[in-house]
Amino acid sequence: MKTHLLYPAALFAALLTAALSTGSQLMLIVAVMIALIIITALISVLWAAGTMTAAVRYSEQTVHRGDDTFLVMQIRHKGRIPVAPVLLRLPSMSGEKEREIRLRDMPGRIQSLRMPIHASHVGVYRSGISSCTVEDLLGIFSRTIRPEATAFDLTVLPQTFETDPLKMAPGDPGSEIMARATEDLNAPSDIRAYQPGDAMKKIHWKLSLRKGELIVRKFDEPLMQDVLILTDCSRPQTPGNPETEADIRDAVIETSASLFQEQMKTGHPVRMPLGGSHPSEADRTTGIAIAFEYLARTEFTDNERFERVLQMESRNLRKIGCVAVVSARLNYSMVDIMIRMHRAGPNLRVYLVTFTSDDAAVLPFISRLKQSGIEVAYVTPDTDG
Repeated sequence: MKTHLLYPAALFAALLTAALSTGSQLMLIVAVMIALIIITALISVLWAAGTMTAAVRYSEQTVHRGDDTFLVMQIRHKGRIPVAPVLLRLPSMSGEKEREIRLRDMPGRIQSLRMPIHASHVGVYRSGISSCTVEDLLGIFSRTIRPEATAFDLTVLPQTFETDPLKMAPGDPGSEIMARATEDLNAPSDIRAYQPGDAMKKIHWKLSLRKGELIVRKFDEPLMQDVLILTDCSRPQTPGNPETEADIRDAVIETSASLFQEQMKTGHPVRMPLGGSHPSEADRTTGIAIAFEYLARTEFTDNERFERVLQMESRNLRKIGCVAVVSARLNYSMVDIMIRMHRAGPNLRVYLVTFTSDDAAVLPFISRLKQSGIEVAYVTPDTDG
């Protein structure tokens, strides 16, 4: 409870002192009226704040970047003494200062507000009502309450775009080789009893006659090479420009999402480890929806060392046919590790997120990667939101 009683209290004290000193009934009546006004203002604030309820919901709690959703708020109080319009404070999706909205007074009725929210950037954002402030008409008293269960998370998922197919390392045992392997009747790996649905050409007729039951050949199917998607979750270096940082982060996340979505259409196993404050990992078993939510919840931090991630993943490349690296930066350490990864067997493609593809500080790294046989693709962040 905040009060601004200095002026009315001083006026009341002055009038009361004058009335008692001079015996003036008029001054006494005015002093009593001021006291009643103060008491009424206090009751109005306590009554409205004590009976106030708030309800908040999103029209959609999960949207894609660039979409619009609506925050629907319902506010009511049962106070019958007029008060000033209620002041609502709402968390800002940009992480800046809270927004403030004034409501008109509607005693005993529900007031609904439908506020549009544009999902400009990928991520998970807290929104709703953080506090409600009730004031009397004269601004003498005010009381702030924090309604429960009125703040919700809005999940903004990444958009996707078409990417060129990733090239597997030479000797890729892809789907065609798998199909041919199962048709090679001269190289069975084992036998088993016939089961309904087995192809007739797989039946081992000589052995079936000898055993008196149908026996079919079993064949080893070669494993398909894995695809590894590595996302640099280190914070973009854009001093003093949070909007540019958000655009770069969106581009990194959406490039990874697009690669993951395209690989889910193929038969290759795909793995996408994600760092940041809350590490997670998506693969074919998690599915696209959960993978996109993991990406939306990825936090880009100053403490993330992508070089360490590259070094750790380079130790186990035996089953990897292709590595896709998505980053907004390059340095000597990253380039050295990626060249060693490529020499270990898998193909490697780097997606560099940048506004300036001709940056003189980056061109030497690009040249060295290309000379080592590593593909480099540029991704320009979308600034339209």
